[in-house]
Amino acid sequence: QVQLVESGGGLVQAGGSLRLSCAASGSFFIINVMGWYRQAPGKQRELVAKITSGGGYTEIADSVKGRFTISRTNTEDTVYLQMNSLKPEDTAVYYCNADQIATSQGLLYNYWGQGTQVTVSS
Repeated sequence: QVQLVESGGGLVQAGGSLRLSCAASGSFFIINVMGWYRQAPGKQRELVAKITSGGGYTEIADSVKGRFTISRTNTEDTVYLQMNSLKPEDTAVYYCNADQIATSQGLLYNYWGQGTQVTVSS
């Protein structure tokens, strides 16, 4: 019912920047919360940033605060993660998440994209 397609990952040197995009498609009215999580090898998946519909609330992990910014398009079906001043410890697979999705059949929860690899070299 809801598909999330990520793009923008890749290999970058420390100090560089990348912008991740996640486009949602399918049959829904609105997605209340969209966000980005990441999972490094041997570690648990962790929240990087999330944003509510209309941008009224954002949450950024302390480890990336001041370096990463999350935003959504006016149509609210695409979320971006601008990553600046990247560090080797930011290396991970980044996953897009959509939560509290309003559809004609009610609310859907916790949809995930396929993930995009971000590798930061030192």
